[in-house]
Amino acid sequence: MLETLREELWHLHLELPKNELVKWTGGNISARDRESNLVVIKPSGVRYEQLRPEDMVVVDLEGRVVEGTLKPSSDTQSHLYIYRHRPDVGGIVHTHSPYATAFAALGRPIPVVLTAMADEFGGPIPCGRFALIGSEAIGKAVLEAIGDSSAVLLKHHGVFTLGPNAEAAVKAAVMAEDVARTVWLALQLGEPEEIAPEDVARLHHRYTHVYGQ
Repeated sequence: MLETLREELWHLHLELPKNELVKWTGGNISARDRESNLVVIKPSGVRYEQLRPEDMVVVDLEGRVVEGTLKPSSDTQSHLYIYRHRPDVGGIVHTHSPYATAFAALGRPIPVVLTAMADEFGGPIPCGRFALIGSEAIGKAVLEAIGDSSAVLLKHHGVFTLGPNAEAAVKAAVMAEDVARTVWLALQLGEPEEIAPEDVARLHHRYTHVYGQ
């Protein structure tokens, strides 16, 4: 079932350690199949280098396992909460990438001091409240805080990114860590000035409507 999506998700999971966004078994990606409304997600506690496409678990939007022999991620209920309340979302990524999570540890948003942030996120990366793992609580906290951004930090926890598909969510996770690192370095030198909101809006519009092929 959903072999193509499972294969795609397996490849995308390999991007997380490659881009130093996860360690050992932490983090996960899920993807929604638009036709069936089923969700494919990483199995719980399996190391990335040991993952196979057939290990990905297929669940329905209520969390019932439709296909798969392994337990789904412990974040599954939160992923599903987001999918049920955001029909535009087709992919979700969760990481504990170090620079972005350093801001989360302090409960601080990442200020929009770089054009790359304006381009990708359309503003600062917000930080939501703390929530415990294992239920819908994290999903609720994500949607409370994320606004129009594709990335959000959760206090004391890490990073969640959303996209119209899983690849877009992975890109947002990579970019969130990249800008978090640069902002952290800038903060060692001084207090960077935020980009004016009207310039952020212009940059984001150009990036989403003009940039690329």
